[in-house]
Amino acid sequence: MHARELNDNFNGSILLDVRTSAEFEEVHIPGSRLMPLHELDAEKVKGMGGLRVVLICRSGNRAKQAAEKLEAAGQGGVEVLEGGVTAWAEAGLPVKRGKKSISLERQVRIGAGLLIVTGVVLGTVVTPWFLLLSGFVGCGLIFAGLTDWCGMGLLLARMPWNNRGGSCSAEGGATCAR
Repeated sequence: MHARELNDNFNGSILLDVRTSAEFEEVHIPGSRLMPLHELDAEKVKGMGGLRVVLICRSGNRAKQAAEKLEAAGQGGVEVLEGGVTAWAEAGLPVKRGKKSISLERQVRIGAGLLIVTGVVLGTVVTPWFLLLSGFVGCGLIFAGLTDWCGMGLLLARMPWNNRGGSCSAEGGATCAR
C-alpha cells in the first residue's frame, strides 16, 4: 500500500507503527499506534478490531517482518505501508514531529563500526585473537544483508534509550499498544 492510497482510504484501519518508541516520538503518522517489532503480539493486534492492519516503520523492512509474523499467527487483513513513514512524509502527508533521536539503522552502523575498530586495535596491540571480533561482526553484517534479519538491531531496539516509557502517546486518542 502506498502513502497516498492509504491517506485517501484508511477508514476502519489500524495504523500500527512497529518502530522503537524513540523513533515513534521523533516522527509518526497522526492516529497511528505504537507496538515495537520486538513486542509485537498477534493476540493484542486481533483485539484492536478494525477491518485491516496497516504496518508502518521507517522504510518498510521491519513492517514486512511484522506482517510475516502476524500472518503466520493467522491475522488477516495485514498490509505494509510501502516506504514507511519516510515515504508518507515525502508525499507531503501530515506527520507529528517530536524529539530527535538516532535511528535504529544508524545505531547498528555505529555499533558495528565500534566493534570492528575495537577488534582491530586490540588485535594489533594485545593479541591477534581479538581480530576474530572484527570477523564476527563482519559476518553478522553479511548475514543481515542477505537475510534482512539483524540481531544487533533487535538487541539495540531493547535498549533503554530506545524505549522511553510513557512517551508513545499520539494525539487523537492513539496510544501505545503495549
